[in-house]
Amino acid sequence: MPKTRSQKSEALAEISQAFKGAKSVTFSDYQGMKVSGLTDLRKKLTGGKVQYIVAKKTLLSLAAKEAGLDVNFKEFPGMVGVAFAMEEEMAGVKMIGDAGKNQPIKLVGGIFDGKVVDAAYAVALSKLPSKNELLGQLLSVMNGPTAALARLLNAKREKAEGATTA
Repeated sequence: MPKTRSQKSEALAEISQAFKGAKSVTFSDYQGMKVSGLTDLRKKLTGGKVQYIVAKKTLLSLAAKEAGLDVNFKEFPGMVGVAFAMEEEMAGVKMIGDAGKNQPIKLVGGIFDGKVVDAAYAVALSKLPSKNELLGQLLSVMNGPTAALARLLNAKREKAEGATTA
């Protein structure tokens, strides 16, 4: 059943608002995915505070234009789904990139820092470690020298105690 004009205008307003409020936007080609796979992906994305919207390319282009972005969705291959990351910038691209390992979903572009990026850039971003992983690596690097100093001092203490007891 086709949508009425009022339903289309509501959808346009909702998608436009999502474009305006998102920290980053990821475009994906979900052609070939089963409904159950897409439902599972949406659940994961929702848990990560990412809104995933599937709409016609014309509607997406109009919503992006209304939000002040110059994106032509007709140049993207396949059927386009859009993930709007509302809190963490990398959440959408990471989750879709990870899902692409097991499902026939592909990254085809996105909007990061207000710039439209191509598929290669989006794929490169999806392979980067997450913010929490990077913070863990930083703490590990910072903790390494102090842990080594503590082990050295402990070894020196044990050697001194061994020499006094003998």
